[in-house]
Amino acid sequence: MPVVELNFRSLIIPVGIVRFFEIFLSCTAFSLAAASGQFQGTYGTWCMFTWCFCFLVSMLIVVLELFGFSEKLPLSWDDFTSAFAMLAVLMIFTSSIIYPSTFITDICSDNKCAYQAATTAMSCVCFIAYTIEVGLTRARPGDRSSFLTTVPGLLKVFEAYVACLIFSLVSKPTTYKTEPGQLWCIAVYSICFIVTLFIIILTIGRCLTYIPFPLEKVLVGYNALAVLLYLTAAIIWPVFNFRGNPRPSSGDSLHFWNRRLGVTFLTFFNLIAYIVDLVYSSKMVFMTSTA
Repeated sequence: MPVVELNFRSLIIPVGIVRFFEIFLSCTAFSLAAASGQFQGTYGTWCMFTWCFCFLVSMLIVVLELFGFSEKLPLSWDDFTSAFAMLAVLMIFTSSIIYPSTFITDICSDNKCAYQAATTAMSCVCFIAYTIEVGLTRARPGDRSSFLTTVPGLLKVFEAYVACLIFSLVSKPTTYKTEPGQLWCIAVYSICFIVTLFIIILTIGRCLTYIPFPLEKVLVGYNALAVLLYLTAAIIWPVFNFRGNPRPSSGDSLHFWNRRLGVTFLTFFNLIAYIVDLVYSSKMVFMTSTA
């Protein structure tokens, strides 16, 4: 009968201690939100999902490392945990903004409001905890053993997440089917998201070594192409959506106008991310080649 050796060291190293805080804070956040009874609608469901998802995955990571199962899984464990921590940072940051802006009103005096304020506080501290984990697990300069622990790898997670936010804002199109410029932008978002997600999956699955070409230089080329594609989207999207279309005063028109404005900002965020990604990737490839 095989004997399972418990890895207690995984619980007392800095990353292990931070993960206990993450578990406690995310559990507290969704428990307080459930106690308040204020998590209805799309935004409330998203926040509850975020806290529950982060709690469950963090718990799973701690258990797998404790029992030593993480070393037996057919994936790059460091890449997986780093990618999840970065994803959790982005998800909880979003929830920490959405929840109070949606459920906490100007007039706040009852117990529900206290629960909501406490939920927001726990979510914000949980965001800090996951940010600390990203800092602890990030690759040191010169270390390229795990791609998703490097700055370009973390940026890949950021780029994919921002693309998902863009998709959520354009999920109720009004004129996308008739405007070729808008269709082009949707194509840009989709192509870059699919390629970026594919890179993340291949990295976690340890499949990059089987690709028969210099992957680092291909990634530099892809980042350069993504910068050019997002640059066109950053120009075309505002032109087709806001030219001759001033901000409405109220109603559904204002709602859709605000969604398109959100897509504009997120497009520029991802453009900046791809530019930084290109700079770091180029530095990693060409400086290493020169050395």
